[in-house]
Amino acid sequence: MHISYKKLWKLLIDKEMMKKDLCEKAKISSASMAKLGKNENINTEILVRICCALGCDTSDIMEIELDPEDK
Repeated sequence: MHISYKKLWKLLIDKEMMKKDLCEKAKISSASMAKLGKNENINTEILVRICCALGCDTSDIMEIELDPEDK
């Protein structure tokens, strides 16, 4: 299993926001944004900041996907 942030990228497109805009609004670092881009684990505090900045819930920005060998 792994985490996917595809929902976050779609939400940013829908809100016509760029990644740098989210960094500024949520007060997160470019290193955290890079981790998101690689679908890596990040601190829940960062997820909360993103959700507050976008006015959404964690389920709106991320999901857990099964790896093919897990199916």
